[in-house]
Amino acid sequence: MDDRPARRLDCDFVLKPTVPEVMPLIRQYYSKSGNGAGGSLHIVLEDGNVDDGNVEFCVKFAKESGDKDGEVLGNILLLMSKTQRMKLYKIGF
Repeated sequence: MDDRPARRLDCDFVLKPTVPEVMPLIRQYYSKSGNGAGGSLHIVLEDGNVDDGNVEFCVKFAKESGDKDGEVLGNILLLMSKTQRMKLYKIGF
């Protein structure tokens, strides 16, 4: 098992967030001052670089920048599949 955080029940089943669940979180993130272009998650949300490595880079950048919301959202995105992340990118925010 990898080191990525996950929402867990009292068993080893990991819940994968859905696109509709994450959309309002992204909208809320964009609404914060300075995040109009995707903030710390710009390369994922604005440029469509949705591979795990790209999201991990953004999570690290958010953490180093003190962007707690970006860090949390990035970790949520890591729980999603690449296909789900691409759907979010194509929706556009």
